[in-house]
Amino acid sequence: MLYSLSQMAMRVLVTGGSGLVGKAVERVVKEGEGREGEEWIFLSSKDANLVSAEETRAIFEKHRPTHVIHLAAMVGGLYRNMRQNLDFWRSNIHINDNVLHMSHEFGVEKVVSCLSTCVFPDKTTYPIDETMMHNGAPHNSNYGYAYAKRMIDVHNRALFQQYGRRYTAVIPTNMFGAHDNFNIEDGHVMPGLVHKTYLAKKEGKPLVVWGSGRALRQFIYSVDLARLFIWVLREYNEVEPIITSVSEEDELTVKDAVDAIVEAFEFKGEVIYDTSKSDGQIKKTANNAKLKRYLPDFKFTPFKEAVKETCDWFAANYDMARK
Repeated sequence: MLYSLSQMAMRVLVTGGSGLVGKAVERVVKEGEGREGEEWIFLSSKDANLVSAEETRAIFEKHRPTHVIHLAAMVGGLYRNMRQNLDFWRSNIHINDNVLHMSHEFGVEKVVSCLSTCVFPDKTTYPIDETMMHNGAPHNSNYGYAYAKRMIDVHNRALFQQYGRRYTAVIPTNMFGAHDNFNIEDGHVMPGLVHKTYLAKKEGKPLVVWGSGRALRQFIYSVDLARLFIWVLREYNEVEPIITSVSEEDELTVKDAVDAIVEAFEFKGEVIYDTSKSDGQIKKTANNAKLKRYLPDFKFTPFKEAVKETCDWFAANYDMARK
């Protein structure tokens, strides 16, 4: 198909460009997914504080993007969310409103934002799908973050209704990979377990896992998610979000994840499950039927292979990894 130069030229601004998904998008673009006529700009928090409307406007003035992948957020694991629901609500509401409003004001053609399966109701039927987001209150452990993320969908729908903007959002399940935040106290389940196992092996101590290990999760490797974000940016034209996840039959327990990490690090010590700690939501099974309708042949990286790559990266980059 022939394109005019104006049709081809894309200047893609990626907020949260130094984080888990942003770095994966950068890797995928550099490894061959980038196209002629596309310019990719990866922002980090050092470039602008997106909580500030003035700093957000200045970034849009500077780069004049035609497209935005919006990944920037205040994020944290279960226990940090439980402590700081207000902070998660306020920071993310400001960030999302600023990015979406400036995108509209500067005439950005397409914005793809990142949600999370925590946006779904706590009391619900499974599997959950894209139509169920607003059907009840989210889990009380991270309601500040969850409601702020839900408001992206509200904002997108209102922009479409009032101005015809086709801004949308991706809802990934539990993501992991290189460049994650491996903080044990405040990180998500996979990076926290990777860091704990690395230290347990290094120090010759038992591996202590918080919770019973029976909570169920669908894990997606950040590189697979990056490929899907780029596809959504270019090809997906619905305003309604799309769940990006492995299938229901690929759901694993936290214990399965622990076993894969233990195997990747060749950890031979004792593994102890501290059941005095919360499991969070026991399950939040997502239905990826819509994704499969669009991309029936999409191949996800096998879980153990993705875990091994992540563990190898963390070990090789321990000194500079976020932790």
